[in-house]
Amino acid sequence: MTGADILVESLIRQGSESVFAYPGGASMPLHQALRKCRDRIRTILPRHEQGGGFAAQGVSRTSDQIGVCMATSGPGATNLVTALADAKMDSVPMIAVTGQVSQKVIGTDAFQETPIVEIARAITKHHYMITASDPDDEESVQEALRSIPRIVKEAYFVARTGRQGPVLIDFPKNIQIAVAESDIDYDPPMFLPGYHPERRKVAQEQVNQVIAAIRRSKKPILYVGGGCIASDAAGELTKFAKRANIPVTMTCMGLGAFPGDDPQSLHMLGMHGTVYSNYAVDEADLLLAFGVRFDDRVTGKLDEFAKHGKIVHVDVDPSEMHKNKEAHIPVIADLKVFLEALNESFTDEDIPETDEWWTQVNEWKEKFPLKYADAGDFILPQYAIEELWRQTIEKDPYICVGVGQHQMFAAQFYKFRKPKHWLSSSGLGTMGFGLPAAMGVQAAHPDSLVVDIDGDGSILMNIQELATLHCEKLPVKVLLLNNQHLGMVVQWEDRFMDGRRANTYLGPVDHPEALGEGEGSHYEETYPNFVQMAQSFGLQAKQVRSKKEFPAALKEMLESDGAYVLDVVCPYQEHVLPMIPSGGTARDIIID
Repeated sequence: MTGADILVESLIRQGSESVFAYPGGASMPLHQALRKCRDRIRTILPRHEQGGGFAAQGVSRTSDQIGVCMATSGPGATNLVTALADAKMDSVPMIAVTGQVSQKVIGTDAFQETPIVEIARAITKHHYMITASDPDDEESVQEALRSIPRIVKEAYFVARTGRQGPVLIDFPKNIQIAVAESDIDYDPPMFLPGYHPERRKVAQEQVNQVIAAIRRSKKPILYVGGGCIASDAAGELTKFAKRANIPVTMTCMGLGAFPGDDPQSLHMLGMHGTVYSNYAVDEADLLLAFGVRFDDRVTGKLDEFAKHGKIVHVDVDPSEMHKNKEAHIPVIADLKVFLEALNESFTDEDIPETDEWWTQVNEWKEKFPLKYADAGDFILPQYAIEELWRQTIEKDPYICVGVGQHQMFAAQFYKFRKPKHWLSSSGLGTMGFGLPAAMGVQAAHPDSLVVDIDGDGSILMNIQELATLHCEKLPVKVLLLNNQHLGMVVQWEDRFMDGRRANTYLGPVDHPEALGEGEGSHYEETYPNFVQMAQSFGLQAKQVRSKKEFPAALKEMLESDGAYVLDVVCPYQEHVLPMIPSGGTARDIIID
């Protein structure tokens, strides 16, 4: 077996069923090895390495598998950088394998050489380069070959344990093509000195402290983030929230940790969160911060965030404690382990008196609901997403989004009932995330409904993956909310820059909209022609402009057999509201 064969066999033995891999000179041996094992691991060819990286995230974010992507050296490897940074920010486990030039020419500026380990050092959880200590010494090369299963095993372990994240394996070509002269041990002991991510038992004293704080509180609130989903703690969280009768608000990463259509849900908080969730956090006397990192898009002005109450912060990563906000009771623990201990010790006597608090919260919910205006026969993005929710929620769909206004509208108006069914680039905010992420989800869940809610600006960043959908027979449905603008930047221009357009119109420069001087009506022909583009890739596609026609057009897309793009033309003047200005507080929230 060659080094490439050994690595592919190691991936298979770690449970990987697919790999998103784009070939090149330094990774050709890996692709030959994948071809030999095509009945045991599916190789999906993305049309860009970044697309492959986001597709691998789609696998990791929605299943128990760890997504794998693969690229060649040089530009292939650097094209993975954004996907790695995105996974690091959102704590997503992922394995990225990059081919590398042969050891003897590393450092000589060889063709297609980049020092990807150095480039990615700050945006990966861990990284490896598989090398021989002396590439001219046969025993040294054999030792490198024998190390491959250990490195792969460690990579999966590091990626999925503790605070999860991406791991890079850089693989020089000389080791890929070297041939092993003895049997290979595919389950060797790991060597990770200093890395101890075991699920520590939570100290009962800390559980008692938290329960005492809950019992004394009059205005408690649960602030729940992506850590709840990563630790598979949604069931324990829901059990606790229902028993304690405490309102629940979620971050963008935490949506689905608690059922969004449950009366106890205050939905998303933060910059574009609901008024009632932000008011509740502002007035709470106890903030139960579970699996969160006090991100600036949630907190706004840190000094003013949740300043009236005691803060309990539970997170698996010690570096998050007191990083942005001081916690009165910091608990370093896997959230599921903590919630199991909390539920076990929590009694009826510990349930706080929250009747008055619920009266206040429900008044806010009634006074400040999420809403949008009647736009006649125009299709507003909020309406389109609500209609999507109505037609799909019982089908248990996976919803992926790009980045921009459509992302925030989806977070507001699609009420998720389950974890791991919402995929959003939340920390890095990467345009172009939605389509390839959906591609990965569909590969991992071939019989499920997978929908990419995208914007015309965002989808163009990775539009080439429409080819992957067709060629790999991945029936992703794309709800494209097309307003011909970079909507979120336009919103900031309107709110804070007197409406001056600065390169946010996506059509031809001679159109008056390029400087914000148009009437706002739709052109007869939108640019580009997404229907023709999708059809050229072999997909079904249709454009719809009328609200009256939208439900039937949406139904047609959802019932279609293959991949489908529904190009929905929307007015560009719509703003994502509520909105807390950057650095503001809940009291600065804009609702009109």
